Amino acid sequence: MSQATADTTVGSATHCPYCALQCGMYVAKGEITPREDIPANAGGLCQKGWTAAALLTSPERLTTPLLHGSPVSWDEALDYVAARIEAIRAAHGPDAVAVFGGGGLTNEKAYQLGKFARVALRTSQIDYNGRFCMSSAAAAVNRAFGMDRGLPFPITDIARAGAVLFAGGNVAETMPPFVRHLTAMRSGGGRLVVVDPRLTQTAKMADLHLQVTPGTDLALALGLLHIAIAEGYADLDYLAARTTGFEEVRTSVSAWWPERVERVTGVPVARMREAVRILGEAERAMVLTGRGAEQHAKGTDTVTAFVNLALTLGLPGREGSGYGCVTGQGNGQGGREHGQKADQLPGYRKIDDPAARAHVAAVWGIDPADLPGPGRSAYELLDALGTPEGPKALLLFGSNPVVSAPRAGHVARRLEALDLLVVCDFVLSETAAMADVVLPTTQWAEEAGTMTNLEGRVLLRRQAAVPPPGARTDLEILRGLAERLGCGEKFPADPRTVFDELRRASAGGVADYSGITYGRIAAETGVFWPCPDTGEDPHPGTPRPFLDGFATPDGRARLVPVDHRPPAEDVDEEFPLYLTSGRVLAHYQSGAQTRRIRPLTQASPEVFVELHPDLAERLGVAPGDRVRVRSRRGAAEGVARVNTSIRPDTLFMPFHWEGVNLLTNPALDPTSRMPEFKVCAAAIERCAEDGERVA
Repeated sequence: MSQATADTTVGSATHCPYCALQCGMYVAKGEITPREDIPANAGGLCQKGWTAAALLTSPERLTTPLLHGSPVSWDEALDYVAARIEAIRAAHGPDAVAVFGGGGLTNEKAYQLGKFARVALRTSQIDYNGRFCMSSAAAAVNRAFGMDRGLPFPITDIARAGAVLFAGGNVAETMPPFVRHLTAMRSGGGRLVVVDPRLTQTAKMADLHLQVTPGTDLALALGLLHIAIAEGYADLDYLAARTTGFEEVRTSVSAWWPERVERVTGVPVARMREAVRILGEAERAMVLTGRGAEQHAKGTDTVTAFVNLALTLGLPGREGSGYGCVTGQGNGQGGREHGQKADQLPGYRKIDDPAARAHVAAVWGIDPADLPGPGRSAYELLDALGTPEGPKALLLFGSNPVVSAPRAGHVARRLEALDLLVVCDFVLSETAAMADVVLPTTQWAEEAGTMTNLEGRVLLRRQAAVPPPGARTDLEILRGLAERLGCGEKFPADPRTVFDELRRASAGGVADYSGITYGRIAAETGVFWPCPDTGEDPHPGTPRPFLDGFATPDGRARLVPVDHRPPAEDVDEEFPLYLTSGRVLAHYQSGAQTRRIRPLTQASPEVFVELHPDLAERLGVAPGDRVRVRSRRGAAEGVARVNTSIRPDTLFMPFHWEGVNLLTNPALDPTSRMPEFKVCAAAIERCAEDGERVA
């Protein structure tokens, strides 16, 4: 590993490398200045954004390829990778080589990665860590509305709402500039309801906090819908004109009377009734979900229940109202639209749709029959690595599953079983440290490309810094490998050229980018998809896609009956507590970036365990003690934080450090294949000091 010597004197308007707000900023000479012209942040940044430039010159930057831990030339590294791929494919077939991407990759990289897997490698084995982000919400809204876009309205519409119910999101810490929109809403007389097992910083600013037992968000949503119908808040005219399925849903939720829901969730009936009254009496209202409601083995049904509530109140497809999912990763929206998901092709097309296959194959210049079919979902792919039936090689871009995957110890063992692990990263992450080959990449400010933020606005990330000698873009790496595999001409490394091809491949799809160009994005400060190419009279983009009808064959939204079920792993005598996990203000995702920035590590230096004072007293745990948390999959230690913000039956740990996901449950949602990150059964004990015994 050599120290980076990046010249950060190139100044340009770009976007933050972290969350899906994609806050606008200028980078010049290593300094960050927020932009006023991006509505998502309008001049604001969080601590992570303000310090984002520090990583550009970090002494931990990788600038030389590593082969079995030793520095080598780019030619030697790429020759080795290509030769091993060829040998493994010859011995085991094309599906013996897998690709794992990331929700932080630009649209161009996500598109090219999906194309590389299917054209250069001809493998079906590709998925990405966005499967762990909002796949449950995507599955739910696709079946309800016919189209998945995180917020199907501009983020500025939130300020105009009279009420917002936010289930399972803590934007005050995960994306602080988002809070300005909630604050503006409340300043205008609107009210905020937050659903969360913890009294988070977001819950503290709410008018009403519904403190659910972990894993019971679905029961709560059913109870709220029961109350809404019983107390006359259902918009029957809207339901008749714009939806189908209401009568079936009405029948199904009749079993979820408020007192039953209180016993399951722990939320008092009076608070449930107040939440429904706040939503039902507002002229404009929104229902939003985040990972807390979605990262469950029943996440798709949970989101469906909240969508049913929004539809019953007549909210989606009305300006200033609706349902939305608050996307987490930087390109969590665009990253799943253009082909790095196991079952999708560019434009949000299904890979098993013959018409979709024919269209994309024509753009790629191949026979549709040569396109592989659907592959394994993210966790299933990681679980299969190195097994007799699974892939023997993995190319990994923009992800760190040794820290971020559920049942992470098992995932690490699967990675160790591979014949070839190639990691493309700009730091030696925990996963990169295990790799046979590490290829040093450029960073967010050192390359150009597009990102699609949480409201479906396609943004332009301009190059704002000169990369250090030795680092290459992911597009250049893919081209270098493709050349060695005999198809380099199909993989240009220029992002604008790749985007122009993406536009053609997406044309006519649900996520149609064909009318979007770099020039338009720059001139209009972002363009909302769908935006088809309409020739001389440019399409304006679609900030609110459901105003005139939903993206279903008949234009009507679907209400779908769902029923509550317990967590995949409930508490018992051996593991009597619920463990939930999430993010903290100073860090992002697996922490591979933020744990290398000094102000952020000073603000949050280590993993902690949050527990209630009553539980701490029973265990003899004082604030600052080291404690050990166990689940059926492993154990992890942290520093005790004792406060009343958490339920007495619940533990919380942030997932930015290695160890926390050793505990989490990989049980999968049957529709979205989302793992159950947000709840598992656990036990806790105080760690013994030297010479001390702990019962």
